[in-house]
Amino acid sequence: MSDDISIRFVQRGDFDRWLPLWDGYNAFYGRSGATALAREITDMTWSRFFDAYEPVHALVAEADGELLGLAHYLFHRSTTAIEPVCYLQDLFTAQAARGKGVGRALIKAIYEQAQRAGAHRVYWQTHETNLTARQLYDRVAERSGFIVYRKLF
Repeated sequence: MSDDISIRFVQRGDFDRWLPLWDGYNAFYGRSGATALAREITDMTWSRFFDAYEPVHALVAEADGELLGLAHYLFHRSTTAIEPVCYLQDLFTAQAARGKGVGRALIKAIYEQAQRAGAHRVYWQTHETNLTARQLYDRVAERSGFIVYRKLF
């Protein structure tokens, strides 16, 4: 299937096909039902993809007119580099398309976008229980060894 996959920037007309992928991504990470994201967060996220002042971008994987996956990434400054750093924030592949090269193609496309932007590093995080995705990640990148801490308010 990977030869038939095209990766492109999301377009405004993609919303109805993007939304089920976004909802699937959020459900995978436990953000559904009572803990679902508020609709205004989804709406704001979507609008950021089309705001030239926002550093947030979205790619989709498509085959035969069907969206198979999404990848959201952003560029930010770093205290350890002059060039921007690229953070791959969200990556999701539709269940039926898993294992067919969609995730790998999206990551490769983000690498290309990062290089075009002058970034020398792309990084992301995943949950330690996401073993299937980690098998791919171990093949396309190296684990940094850092542990994530957070405090929610």
